Amino acid sequence: MNINEFHVVNPVSYENFIKKNSGKGNLKVHAYAASEALPVSGLRIIVSTSIEGEKVIFFDGKTDASGMIESLSLPAPSIAFNNLDVPNSTLYTIEAISEKEEQNYSVNMYDGICVVQNINFIPGGMYGS
Repeated sequence: MNINEFHVVNPVSYENFIKKNSGKGNLKVHAYAASEALPVSGLRIIVSTSIEGEKVIFFDGKTDASGMIESLSLPAPSIAFNNLDVPNSTLYTIEAISEKEEQNYSVNMYDGICVVQNINFIPGGMYGS
């Protein structure tokens, strides 16, 4: 992905998105290799969603020494307006990018819920030649 290829979203569209997503969900990312034996530090993580067809990035950073990104707060539909039988959510894309590999994940965010996304890299794909 080339980060320069996304567009600026219309401020009214973004404002409407925030109104519809007035709650907050939390996201933790855990990147590891070798069946969780080795943390993957320095892995680039991008968290985004689509607003009216345009990619909007909410986070662009790297995992810490323990392979974690702790508690990102992301907009989600407020639980106050939810049917609890089928709660509303907002879909986000997580991109995990190393020098040799890119993995993409989709995650639904819910108000008041902490979602943990595990990212398992095969050492040969990331470190091997």
